[in-house]
Amino acid sequence: MRLRGTFLLSLAVPIVALVVLAACGGSSSGSSGGGGAAASTPPAASAGSAGSGGSSVTIQNFAFTPPTLTVAKGAKVTWTNKDSVPHDVTSTDGPSTSATKTSLFTSGSMGTGQSFSFTFTKPGKYFYECSIHAAEASMHAEVIVK
Repeated sequence: MRLRGTFLLSLAVPIVALVVLAACGGSSSGSSGGGGAAASTPPAASAGSAGSGGSSVTIQNFAFTPPTLTVAKGAKVTWTNKDSVPHDVTSTDGPSTSATKTSLFTSGSMGTGQSFSFTFTKPGKYFYECSIHAAEASMHAEVIVK
């Protein structure tokens, strides 16, 4: 009888763990605004693209994916944190780890599953970083607006 109880317990633990993981979720918050351009050389990275309907960037494994996103003027870009630690999205004047923050947009700290959106109204190159992890090269990226 003890063996049967141990067997049932060994089945119950993974099931409870799956239920708990499935119940974990996040909320979204966002804002939008206009855009001015920051001029600088873009980082060498793969590019994504989208029309004026909107686009998304994933924050995961301490990186922005895609690191370079090309959108049409008027596009809304949404960043979603899929990491287990907080991140933010803050505009900067360049692509490097020594870039200076600008006041164009900032998401504030976003927990797992939270999102931030910004609408780019002017053509140009827009650099941004996670200011929490700005020392990481993968936490710097750009949006190119055409």
